Amino acid sequence: MIRGIVLGAVTTGWSTWVLPRLALSDRHNAVANLSFGIGTAVLARTLGIRPAGLRRSSWRSGLAWGAAAGAVPVVSAVVIAARPSWLERVRPSDDDLAEWILFRIPFGTVACEELVFRSVFDAASPALSPIFFGLWHIHPARTAGDSVVGTVIGTAAAGVMFSWLRRRSGSVLAPALMHLSVNVSGAVLAGTRLLEIGRWN
Repeated sequence: MIRGIVLGAVTTGWSTWVLPRLALSDRHNAVANLSFGIGTAVLARTLGIRPAGLRRSSWRSGLAWGAAAGAVPVVSAVVIAARPSWLERVRPSDDDLAEWILFRIPFGTVACEELVFRSVFDAASPALSPIFFGLWHIHPARTAGDSVVGTVIGTAAAGVMFSWLRRRSGSVLAPALMHLSVNVSGAVLAGTRLLEIGRWN
């Protein structure tokens, strides 16, 4: 429990205070987050915490579970995109979509967060992992103008699901693929929404 609280203080401090104060570009934020995730995994080993879900023997199971779970947000995104009234609820973004889905999301978000929370945190304190995963999103919620409480609760609930996938499959690859699918689907929907706005302006 103590290790989990210390780790949670470090992760929350990084995402809420340290990274924002570095004032990096989005691209460099992704690099910094990835470095933080890798560094956390390396440090955990030196402290006697063996990161979970990284065994090569579990990759096949992780791939199978991740592909099945990741299909759900993809199908949902297709349904939303096919219904203009639902698409209107998606917040558009004018950022470079290709960079988001090929670099920032897979490396700066998914790789970092899955290493930190589903691999290291789940090994150190699985009960606290979803809670601090929720707290990790405080600053992003503030930046986006979203409800901080709602975002923390929602992402903590997602953390419960991601941790379950990691335990069920034995591999961090399973939650990573679902996480990637959720975020990329959202980014593509935002890009689609921007195209719809441009079409009518």
